[in-house]
Amino acid sequence: MPTLIQQDCYRKTGKYSNIFYWNVCFDPGLKFLYWLRKAQKTSAKSPIGIFNRLMLRRYQIKYGFQISAKTKIGGGLYLGHWGTVVVNPKAKIGKNCNLAHGVTIGQTNRGEKSGVPEIGDDVWIGTNAVIVGGVKIGNNVLIAPNTYVNQDVESDSIAVGNPMTIIKNEKATEGYLNNKV
Repeated sequence: MPTLIQQDCYRKTGKYSNIFYWNVCFDPGLKFLYWLRKAQKTSAKSPIGIFNRLMLRRYQIKYGFQISAKTKIGGGLYLGHWGTVVVNPKAKIGKNCNLAHGVTIGQTNRGEKSGVPEIGDDVWIGTNAVIVGGVKIGNNVLIAPNTYVNQDVESDSIAVGNPMTIIKNEKATEGYLNNKV
């Protein structure tokens, strides 16, 4: 079974290769994901874990990805463009998820939907989309650019706009997600 960083690299390049470190060196998203996955695998108190978190912090600042090592993320995360991606450390993200630039996945502290989002598998999240609160996003969901999500989105759907409209579509992410793991 490929490691999580190999799955992330496969989403970007389309191949599991022994030289995927070469790709990591020249792609900001993969470089960040490399250090994220290393930080997730090591104890925060060990010397190597501290080093991994320092490197992760360096690339968080350099590329604008604010994703914590505490965040639970499945294999095949795809960061298409670097810059201003914010994910709450308590959020859960399934496998084969695309996050475009400007995406915010955050917490709400009041109301009936207080909490953090849970995002399923095979989800494409467009530029400047905001997902907040204790909402559940199903599998095979496309969240259009500039959409504000503050309610549940069932599987096989497209979420559009502010206020959000949900459109059922069995092929919601067809053509949007490449090289699924």
